[in-house]
Amino acid sequence: MGLVASHVPPVLPLSVDLETKRVLKKLASAHRALAELKGAAGLVPNEAILINTLSLQEAKDSSAIENIVTTHDDLYRSDDVANRFASVAAKEVYAYARALREGFQKIRETGLITINDILAMQATLEQNQAGFRRLPGTALKNDKTGEVVFTPPQSYEEIASLMANLEAFLNGGLDVDLDPLVKMAVIHHQFETIHPFYDGNGRTGRILNILYLVKEGLLGTPVLYLSRYINQNKADYYRLLQAVRTDGVWEEWLIYMLDGVEQTAGQTTRLVHRIRDLMLDHKVRMRRELPRIYSQDLLNNMFSHPYSKIAFVERDLGVSRITATRYLDELTRIGLMRKHKLGRESYYMNRALLDLLGNVQAV
Repeated sequence: MGLVASHVPPVLPLSVDLETKRVLKKLASAHRALAELKGAAGLVPNEAILINTLSLQEAKDSSAIENIVTTHDDLYRSDDVANRFASVAAKEVYAYARALREGFQKIRETGLITINDILAMQATLEQNQAGFRRLPGTALKNDKTGEVVFTPPQSYEEIASLMANLEAFLNGGLDVDLDPLVKMAVIHHQFETIHPFYDGNGRTGRILNILYLVKEGLLGTPVLYLSRYINQNKADYYRLLQAVRTDGVWEEWLIYMLDGVEQTAGQTTRLVHRIRDLMLDHKVRMRRELPRIYSQDLLNNMFSHPYSKIAFVERDLGVSRITATRYLDELTRIGLMRKHKLGRESYYMNRALLDLLGNVQAV
């Protein structure tokens, strides 16, 4: 089958009234939910805890949309620093989490999201330097029927030009008076429609969602679970993406994305509160039952690594292997960790935290 006619994405900004009454009403509740999440995340004493655990959860859910499916066990038994992974899927999920963290760091340094930043994130995700598509032939197909749904821009020059326009829109270079959440939804749609890469467009686009919220000050850290919502409403996601392209139905797309922000912000806020409560509970027990080894650094380590290892404690706390082993064995003795042997290696599970992360729906 030959390629269907290329869909030409519009140059931004759009000449459409996006902020309808329905959208404005939904914006108010989405902003409230985001503000609550930002405040809750700020109450956790060490931001690395949320970035490490929640970015991995986001990575797991975003990768699942692309049929890269892994388990919590495989994720937490992997060691990204040592480049040792329990499965190929776990390695891909860690690459996503790393791309998200690197992008977050760049925003902290520059306050911008540039084309080079987007290229770097996609390179981390795909572990190659392919860059923007240069060869024609890319078409998006229905997974079940194989039918071509739409054909994105084919020439490198057009892709580069549209991405330069998107970069200006992302960073306020165009005179646009739009709510940042509406802009996020437009940016995501535009990026997915340009489809600039051979691989990794969906995951890069979902990283952009979170980073844009951080850039605009709506989140302090990249902790929003938006991929879970998209994964659970995947058919609507693809249907509404296409409805905008074919029929210009922006309002439904915007409501869908704002609903996602509101629902997942509320869910993540509850999860953050539960993590904070669990940390306080562990802190009280450690100070009471293990006063000789208690430290905030040790507590942070337990919550940064739901599956901890002797090597993690050695590395994070700067202690000897003997000391690290003693710490973990003592935590196991009082029931705050559970020791699990796999081959020659021992893992120490923060079971209560794992249960929280594995059952976000119930939070």
